Amino acid sequence: MSDSHYHTGRRRLLQGAAAAWLLSLSRIGTAAPPLVLAVRIWPAASYTRMTLESHAPLQYRHFTLGNPDRLVVDIQGTRLNSVLNGVGQLVKAQDPYIGRVRAGQFDNHTARLVIDLKQPVAARFLELPPVAGFKNRLVMDLYPLAGSRSALQDDPLLALLEDYNQGDLARSLPPESQAPRAGKAGRDRPIIIMLDPGHGGEDPGAIGKFRTREKDVVLKIARHLRGLIDREPNMKVYMTRNEDVFIPLKVRVAKARKQRADLFISIHADAFTNRAARGASVFALSTKGATSAAARFLAQTQNAADDIGGVSKSGDRYLDHTLFDLVQTATVNDSLKFGGAVLNHLGKVAHLHKRSVDQAGFAVLKAPDIPSILVETAFISNVEEERRLRTPHFQQQVAQSILAGIKAYFASGGVISSR
Repeated sequence: MSDSHYHTGRRRLLQGAAAAWLLSLSRIGTAAPPLVLAVRIWPAASYTRMTLESHAPLQYRHFTLGNPDRLVVDIQGTRLNSVLNGVGQLVKAQDPYIGRVRAGQFDNHTARLVIDLKQPVAARFLELPPVAGFKNRLVMDLYPLAGSRSALQDDPLLALLEDYNQGDLARSLPPESQAPRAGKAGRDRPIIIMLDPGHGGEDPGAIGKFRTREKDVVLKIARHLRGLIDREPNMKVYMTRNEDVFIPLKVRVAKARKQRADLFISIHADAFTNRAARGASVFALSTKGATSAAARFLAQTQNAADDIGGVSKSGDRYLDHTLFDLVQTATVNDSLKFGGAVLNHLGKVAHLHKRSVDQAGFAVLKAPDIPSILVETAFISNVEEERRLRTPHFQQQVAQSILAGIKAYFASGGVISSR
């Protein structure tokens, strides 16, 4: 190759490299701002949650205004789009905290949300990384201020959520060493039952082929069961949630302990990768590892609810006490007996996936002193069972079976005193 050809080729190579370098700089300098891809609002009595989902983390600042009460959120480095423009249509009339939401372009680099409030709130913000199909999320939780909670005094949930957010959930719970409540449950006092409809709010649970959401189905089943229990003269029932709201797993357990429940029943309708899987199952806690691969898989998916629903890593200390392990061994044995009674009656109205109570490390079953079971009512991933789960008739049948199991457990000499 001649020197002139060599220098010409080298010059073109350098020119091409320089052009590519300048192009990369240009792309960096003009990178598209993060866009808000979705907005969701979940109103509930205890708190309202607003979620902004985006393909990249959002930079924001917020402040409150009075007369009237407003929360202002400036989303920096982004521009108004159709999603933000439509946020006002998401507000529900029954929302106890949000009256109206308006969106506007505050300046060239800032989109602004103005949230008109029905009452003063304490706003709590969370930034959540991508998980389970969700992209980056900015979560705003609006809690009532201390002076406006008279309507919630009979429900411990709000106080438990506050303690949880402050990393001290055990603060308002009964002492670990508290003596059992006097009297025989069902004879001298009511049997206290805590129903736990799984998932809720940001966490839909499993979703069937026809878009049936687990969180909706299990809430309906729990309401059927609550109605049945309410008619029993020797029973009293509570629910961890009675709305489409997300409650952290530890708070569900804490509410059962706060109400000194005799039994805890978590209700689910899970999915599996194989749509042929079908049948009802009952699970109890294992402190020594899962009794089957299926139980281990299910516990992993259920324990991921906090990541999907959205909680802060607040360093909560609840259930980190070794003393609980001693109490829990006896409780697990009671849970297995209770689960067996429920499974026996479920088998009269539904196909059973397994005819014995399975065990794994379910976080929601970790009350150390309350027999606790998780009931998988059916596989929502199975098309036939999804159709059944949608019918009030099957929901009522499942509720009746669980109640029959409760009665059978106590009739056979189940736990007779509550912590």
